[in-house]
Amino acid sequence: MTLSKALVPTQSLPVRALMVLGGTAFIALAAQVSVPMIPVPMTLQTLAILIVGLSYGARMGALTVAAYLAEGAMGLPVFANGGNGLAFAGPTAGFLLGFVGMAWAAGFAADRGVKGLVPVALVALAVSALLYVPGVAWAMAADSLFGLDASKWGADSLASIWTWYMAPFLPGDAVKAVIAALVVSGGWAALKGRRA
Repeated sequence: MTLSKALVPTQSLPVRALMVLGGTAFIALAAQVSVPMIPVPMTLQTLAILIVGLSYGARMGALTVAAYLAEGAMGLPVFANGGNGLAFAGPTAGFLLGFVGMAWAAGFAADRGVKGLVPVALVALAVSALLYVPGVAWAMAADSLFGLDASKWGADSLASIWTWYMAPFLPGDAVKAVIAALVVSGGWAALKGRRA
């Protein structure tokens, strides 16, 4: 059972629709909390996605993030720094698409009953690390597959990928994974205390 199902046991279609809308709003707001970095700003977007996935489960988490991406594709300024669908043609595209898998993987663990601070933190860390696969793959393949100049993104070698796309973000991702675990395990603890 996920945290959302424990909090809202009867999840009718209107309730689920409200959950998806609430989740997309939460992610969009978190995306606006940004630390400028090159080529990708560091935001609280991934923290929100982890919390949504860990709270909603795999299907609802992935659906919520897919709806969030659809909002951006439609032109709504929901991505980092008020970005929209144009971000799908830039250096963040691989990370954006990877967000769906991130929410699904976090939710998969939640669906399997992973609870408690340390287990949830370990899942969040692993899922955060997996996000680099589509993010880096897009950055490295964008020039050859789509004719984009990846060198202007700092994606022209493995060393530059490490320097610009990974190393600056690893400490923040670790902190965000622990915060997500604190929020979700805290939610479970509060729910247990309320029932006692």
